[in-house]
Amino acid sequence: MSLFDRKNAEPLAEKMRPRTLDEFIGQEAVVGEGGIVRRAVESDHLFSMIFWGPPGCGKTTLARIMANASQSYFMQISAVGSGVKQIREVVEEAKDRRNFHAQKSILFVDEIHRFNKAQQDGFLPHVESGIITLIGATTENPSFEVISPLLSRCRVVVLKPLSSDDMKTVIQNAVQDEEKGLGMYDVSLEEEALENLAQGADGDARKALNTLELAVFLARPDEEGRRVVTAEHVAQAWQKKQLNYDKGGDQHFDIISALHKSLRGSDPDAAVYWLMRMLSAGEDPLYVARRMVRFASEDVGNADPHALVICMAAVQSYQFLGSPEGELALVQACLYLATAPKSNAAYMALKAAKKKISQTGAKPVPMHIRNAPTGLMKELGYGAEYKYPHDYEGAYVPEEYMPEGLEGTSFYRPTPRGYESVIKKRMDHWSGIKKNKKNSD
Repeated sequence: MSLFDRKNAEPLAEKMRPRTLDEFIGQEAVVGEGGIVRRAVESDHLFSMIFWGPPGCGKTTLARIMANASQSYFMQISAVGSGVKQIREVVEEAKDRRNFHAQKSILFVDEIHRFNKAQQDGFLPHVESGIITLIGATTENPSFEVISPLLSRCRVVVLKPLSSDDMKTVIQNAVQDEEKGLGMYDVSLEEEALENLAQGADGDARKALNTLELAVFLARPDEEGRRVVTAEHVAQAWQKKQLNYDKGGDQHFDIISALHKSLRGSDPDAAVYWLMRMLSAGEDPLYVARRMVRFASEDVGNADPHALVICMAAVQSYQFLGSPEGELALVQACLYLATAPKSNAAYMALKAAKKKISQTGAKPVPMHIRNAPTGLMKELGYGAEYKYPHDYEGAYVPEEYMPEGLEGTSFYRPTPRGYESVIKKRMDHWSGIKKNKKNSD
């Protein structure tokens, strides 16, 4: 029987799923010697926990390994297609196991983040009473997706994407394994093909093995029946590789954070990398553009007033051209922001003014700068003794515009960087005129 004439054969990734901790590759921090999962399994002292990690990092596999190694009864449901009814059924089954067989029950809930608050609430009393030991798996941040009462009763175990070396081990094991993998067939991998598989899988073992299986199919056997998988076969199997990215999850927020911090740190190369990571993964370009517009005011500000203008022009350019042509304008704006002088003085002025307003409330506008559109208002003193700056030298006159009690309060403190150095010099000059007037008075 050849490699590809079997009907209903399991995918290679499923066949190669590890059955013991010793077969498990990666996640040394939790499954290695002294790791929390290994200690729990070896002592058969399992407790409620939530595995949090990206796709293909071993969450479901670890749950199955723990079940196989435990004397407890194992039950599994997925949040996709399950509801309160299914939760009640497994809890009743767990009660029966405890009452009639004195056996503990482990409930594995895949994609637990997909359960709503009411459904997650359904686990609480049974986890707390010990009727079930809950093991949840999620690709989303539990801090946001799992209710706090349930989170406080579970230990969050963070799993990371597999490293490139771990991925190579997983792939080579699949090629060599004669029982579950491709070892019974004459298959070999060129070094570049192995490297491309390991790097291209983004830490996802399932993705690597499924792509390997397709690449082996694409590698036609030679006269001796050997299949040599080349980098070209791997590239064909990948087609257009989809990057790990979740528009509503941690990848989204982590990468936009990386873009902001790279811009703020004046690293144009890193900034362009993170920008293109988002765009290549299918992020809305206008979302990224909006964040750069915000950055232009928050982190560049008046150190380079052109930054905001250029960002708005990039938005208009993208709206006019669309993808992919319009993406170049976003890259141009990104590079400008990264290399511009930085100042958060405008942002700090905003925060300081908001804080002062919350502390002092709505103070009345001084009479001399109030609007006086009617004769009555003029008689009441609205706008009285207002000094029109253009009537004075340099279009400046020392005057108080703050409400009573806030005279002399300063919110905006320009930096000595970029154009703000010019603004600072101008403001220092005006401050000197005010000081001289006070001294003369």
